[in-house]
Amino acid sequence: MGLTGALAYNNVSATSGVEDADPHMLIQMLIDGAIEKINKAKYFMSENKVAQKGQHISWAISIINGLQASLDHDKGGEISSNLNALYEFSTTTLLNANIENDVDKLDSVLNVMNNIREAWQGIREQAVNNSNS
Repeated sequence: MGLTGALAYNNVSATSGVEDADPHMLIQMLIDGAIEKINKAKYFMSENKVAQKGQHISWAISIINGLQASLDHDKGGEISSNLNALYEFSTTTLLNANIENDVDKLDSVLNVMNNIREAWQGIREQAVNNSNS
């Protein structure tokens, strides 16, 4: 994972496990952080707390940008391209959700990020085994 991704995670929260986490787990933490920030933005949107909503959407966008920057297009092939498109969709949709105060747009990004999270969890054993070979 690139420095951008690590810095994005740093902005999410301090977690003691970061130092001992493998690259797969660090990506997992970023995905979880983005989901957490979007859920908090939904809460603040429902409470009409504009500044806090905007702050959490901004954090989610920063995290997703970190995930996008960590993609290895040379090794990732079609999967990398697909993830790039999903991350691009997510950041654009989050910007529009913020401007339009649209919870459905936040839910749309949550759906994308939860699907990515589920797929990422599904390849953990394979990813860890490949990095140890």
